[in-house]
Amino acid sequence: MNNLKVFALMAGMTALFGVLGASFAGQSGMITFLLIAGVMNFGMYWFSSKMVLRAYGAQVVTAREAPQLYEMVDRLRLRADLPMPTVAIAPHAQPNAFATGRNPENAVVCVTEGIMRLVSPDELEGVIAHELAHIKNRDMLLQTFTATMAGAISNLAYFAVFFGGRDREGGGNPIAAIAMMILGPMAAMVIQMAISRQREFKADAVGAQICGRPLSLANALLKLDAGAHRIPMEVSPSVAPLAQVNPLAAHGGGISKLFSTHPPTADRVAALKKLAA
Repeated sequence: MNNLKVFALMAGMTALFGVLGASFAGQSGMITFLLIAGVMNFGMYWFSSKMVLRAYGAQVVTAREAPQLYEMVDRLRLRADLPMPTVAIAPHAQPNAFATGRNPENAVVCVTEGIMRLVSPDELEGVIAHELAHIKNRDMLLQTFTATMAGAISNLAYFAVFFGGRDREGGGNPIAAIAMMILGPMAAMVIQMAISRQREFKADAVGAQICGRPLSLANALLKLDAGAHRIPMEVSPSVAPLAQVNPLAAHGGGISKLFSTHPPTADRVAALKKLAA
């Protein structure tokens, strides 16, 4: 069901791109803007592990430097049938974790110092299993695709506003055109965020299967959510959505659910409890 929802959302985003592209730029313009957005996101996708580690100030650790953490990741990745990822620790007091990397062979799992002090070993297993699920599900690739489509739609709207689109003299309803310029990118962002939330639900479910204890992940999520509200984290907004609980959304002051990268923690916990039952 999760995959079906994501497929429907991606189809909707593609259709939106097609409608706006045909209206503002024609077929050749559509391809041009899609290529521009693709190039813009390619670097983030290909070099994501290094860029994200640098953004979080994280350091790669070895089995000798962090034996318990390294052994835990190794044991869980074997259950998930994944190659051993790079393991890193970020020097943040806020309890959190993230995964990145362009594919399972070049993946990184990172935890903060705060999470290692806060959660129990069973709960930490649930957190790491969730991040391994993102790797197994190739969510970085999916996020890159949706970011590319959303970027192409925004570029189309920019083109239409500043250069008049394909045919400003061709008549039509100018009010409708202006509405499309404004609402198109907004709709693309809403779809992109909806896909992100669905993948978090998916990673929770697959992570629970990997660690074998859905309630351990549920309990960890409650602690991470409370910690994110209590302890701020200084990190770039561009990489904040990668974290298991968005470290900035908790301090955003009424961010609409439609524009949230993560589902409400209460909904995630409820889904995990249902899975456990």
